Amino acid sequence: MTNRHPGTTHLLRYFESSHLPAHLQGFSAPFSELAHELVDHLPDGPELTAGLRKLLEAKDCIVRAAVDQAREEAETP
Repeated sequence: MTNRHPGTTHLLRYFESSHLPAHLQGFSAPFSELAHELVDHLPDGPELTAGLRKLLEAKDCIVRAAVDQAREEAETP
């Protein structure tokens, strides 16, 4: 990614999911795809940064919900 504001590229790194277990990567991947598509089509600026931050927050919530679900399923006899 060239010629992008450092804030934009900084946020995009948090959408990577290769460090997650496979069952969580499936929940994270759509957010990463959307984040990259938005960056591909919109100019840098405060609204893009705010949108990426909110998308990141949503992704984190969904991944945590999937972690909770997996824990509950593992604890259920």
